[in-house]
Amino acid sequence: MTMVSPLRRPKNRPGKGLGWAGMFAVAMLALLAPAMPASSQEAARVSAVINLDKPGTKIDRNIYGQFAEHLGRGIYEGIWVGPGSRIPNVRGYRKDVLDALRKIHVPVVRWPGGCFSEVYDWRDGIGPRSRRPVRTRMNWDDVTDSNQFGTHEFLDFMELLGADAYVSGNVGSMSPRDMQLWLEYMTADNDSTLAKERRKNGRAKPWTIKYFGIGNETWGCGGNMLPAYAADVNARYSAFVKAPGSMGMIRVASGASVQGGGDYEAFTEAMMKHPGETEALSFHYYAMPMGRPKSEATGFSEAEWADVLDLARKMDPLLSQVEAIMDKYDAGRKMALFVDEWGAWYKLDRNAGPGEHHFQQNTLRDAMVAALTLDIFHRHTDRVKMANIAQMVNVLQAMILTQGDRMVLTPTYHVFDLYQPFMDATPYPALVATPDYVNGAIRMPMIDMSAARGKDGGLYVAIVNTDPGKPARVDTNLTGRASGQILTAPAMDTANTMAAPEAVRPQPFSGRQEGGRLVFDMPSKSIAVVRID
Repeated sequence: MTMVSPLRRPKNRPGKGLGWAGMFAVAMLALLAPAMPASSQEAARVSAVINLDKPGTKIDRNIYGQFAEHLGRGIYEGIWVGPGSRIPNVRGYRKDVLDALRKIHVPVVRWPGGCFSEVYDWRDGIGPRSRRPVRTRMNWDDVTDSNQFGTHEFLDFMELLGADAYVSGNVGSMSPRDMQLWLEYMTADNDSTLAKERRKNGRAKPWTIKYFGIGNETWGCGGNMLPAYAADVNARYSAFVKAPGSMGMIRVASGASVQGGGDYEAFTEAMMKHPGETEALSFHYYAMPMGRPKSEATGFSEAEWADVLDLARKMDPLLSQVEAIMDKYDAGRKMALFVDEWGAWYKLDRNAGPGEHHFQQNTLRDAMVAALTLDIFHRHTDRVKMANIAQMVNVLQAMILTQGDRMVLTPTYHVFDLYQPFMDATPYPALVATPDYVNGAIRMPMIDMSAARGKDGGLYVAIVNTDPGKPARVDTNLTGRASGQILTAPAMDTANTMAAPEAVRPQPFSGRQEGGRLVFDMPSKSIAVVRID
């Protein structure tokens, strides 16, 4: 049996344990914990205590951010079809995709990359679309980009969506002066030549740029830089990147990754020693194996199910390690940590056509990855202030898949929908005594939980059963009525397809009272979010 304690105190933080309230909660767990079942066919018995006496730092709504790169069909067909398209659109933006994203209240979108941003010249994407050049996407074979979707199209899309813009600047092949000129074009409200050019191109008032990235993956596709050199480059560029002070723009340093950045600890250390004028640091992590083959997106085994979930759960200790390094140089935690690329990454889809780079089907397993990762972010709210799943439409762990004029919402989309009450909510520790889900050498808690007080005053609880074959009975210390929705499916790789768009969709779910306490009966491989009144 494993004791899981979300909102656990990082090793480098002052204080010990959970205090008297936490000790009381642990004692309650011992009282609540029932005997383990004799038969493996019975529901596993789990005990959980939500400690309402220890509120944590607010869950920033930007943790539910998105990422849209010029990759595959992520932008073209996924978001942009052009105003002349027969696909229903709003000024060129797909109406079905726009409506679906509005429903989950996307808070922020990172654009134009990713590796694409490191070869991007912003001037290619302004002015009349008929005159824009066609460029080769250097990082993705010989695929071309028409530049029909540029600065105006992205920032107008953000206004339609009601989301903040996170623009990723190019330090790999653009000068600091060019980067600053792009910012001036977007944000100047004077009579400068660039402000006049923007007005001539159809935008009278300046846009608000809330976040600006100083490069992307400078350890890799952004320049193959060593840690100290990357920190120097970041300091140099950030000194020139300015927006009107009233905008309060946050500059984001290109941070480390486990998968491609060599020594991610040394990279983080270098950036924190010499952060320049940046106010946030990025971190990238994908639930994909290193040094061995990736899983198939569908048709996978239970061993691959367990492997990918285990990889997703590794986000937790990695964040703790990065935060510990940041705390050495920023004990007051003024520098935010943005996990601006995360998600599952599988083998290339066998049915993907030309130009469909990194298209992959999305299954119930991806919903699990999303829920487990969001729960992890809820435990790191002192430092993690933004996260951007990779990616929004048709690429990697997408919210939405499109094919011509058709669209499906993925299981990952449904998790983001279910978890909306956690945006800007106040988290509480959920102390869980749970048996482990075991597959071969992989072992993880069967039940993961997250709890928070929403902005509407309601108490919300998310419960994840990672075991694909066994249900669980979750006894809690909570009283009242609990109702919400649950996401599950007959098979581990059940997916929403054009032929079966609702194979995985939320269903009504509620808790029940037993002995004055709430009990939740969680099916195998399921995710539930309930409000408790």
